[in-house]
Amino acid sequence: MAERKIINKYYPPNFDPSKIVRHKARKSDGPSKLQTVRLMAPFSMRCLTCGEYIYKGKKFNARKENTGEKYLGISVLRFYIRCTRCSSEITFKTDPKNSDYAAERGAARNFEPWREQNDAEETVEERLERLEREEQEDAMAELESKVLDSKREIAIADALDEIRTRNAVNDHIDPDSVIGKIHEEQSLSRLEELKRQDEEDLEAARRAF
Repeated sequence: MAERKIINKYYPPNFDPSKIVRHKARKSDGPSKLQTVRLMAPFSMRCLTCGEYIYKGKKFNARKENTGEKYLGISVLRFYIRCTRCSSEITFKTDPKNSDYAAERGAARNFEPWREQNDAEETVEERLERLEREEQEDAMAELESKVLDSKREIAIADALDEIRTRNAVNDHIDPDSVIGKIHEEQSLSRLEELKRQDEEDLEAARRAF
């Protein structure tokens, strides 16, 4: 089997290595430099042209481009791929700020609930501010509850004093004297009614004669 493999190359007797012309590739870090790379889709996406879903991890022969943008000295790269169904061009960029990739053109990133949860996580400063705000709110609520409790205690004490005073007054009242006063008032009212009727009768007799 070893003799079938092409291991060595044939060099003619008149071969002169110094006559070989070497071409150097242009070094360009600008946006125009494109390089073909093999990569996997960094996130699941949906093609905006045909609606095809491209899952995360699908392999592509992509073209890599340096956009010229930088974040904290890290270059932002752009990748060009084609949809597996309609062959429309899809581009996405690296996002060094969030350690992720961002869909740019041709496709939309699918909803990922864990990313929303990570975005919703608060920072240390936000947590400290929230705790401080909650402490202030708790202190105000505690003060308000104390004020309400003191007002309630004062109202209860006033009601108890009023009940005690009324009970003390009722203890000194004689039931017989109360009944006598009621009968007196009833008799006086009856006498006033009779007197009023007599006056009305006299007035009617005067008018008749």
